[in-house]
Amino acid sequence: MRTLLDPGSVARGLRRMAGEIVERHAGAPDLVLVAIRRGGISVANALKHWLNELEQHPAPLGSLDITLYRDDAGTSLPNPRIGPSVIPCSLEGRHVILVDDVLYTGRTVRAAIDAVMDYGRPRLIELAVLVDRNGRELPIQASYSLKTETVENDERIDVVENSTGIFAVVQAKSSPTIPPGAPRPEGS
Repeated sequence: MRTLLDPGSVARGLRRMAGEIVERHAGAPDLVLVAIRRGGISVANALKHWLNELEQHPAPLGSLDITLYRDDAGTSLPNPRIGPSVIPCSLEGRHVILVDDVLYTGRTVRAAIDAVMDYGRPRLIELAVLVDRNGRELPIQASYSLKTETVENDERIDVVENSTGIFAVVQAKSSPTIPPGAPRPEGS
């Protein structure tokens, strides 16, 4: 296992990303953050913190469960666990920033875009991620990312949170255990 982003790097990177978002959008009055459940929730909360530090208009934060929008929902999800989607305001004409932890194949983002459209027609949808990795299957790219990383096919990138902050680590897909003292993935 190797650490790509430690908590300090994540905090500094999200602060920088928030500044970029504010610059690009001339402030944040029409901005809505929408976290993709589950990986994007902690990232979106941290990004919202930094946006609130920079702007007088705090951006609303919602979350989407994209389970039923996945292109493999009917074939590889025999017992899907569906969570709530919470959209705090109308998305009609708004600037939506989808937030996730890792951009990989692009299929999760495609499903999230479909879900967003069920809540209205935003003026703009952008994507913010911690790590943009190789392996894209769809023509989707991040608008904002902290790190671009090439990893082997037998590796995965996990974003985990513990008491000291958010980490991004690379580990083998076949590795079911996490060494003592290492950050644990959400839900472990």
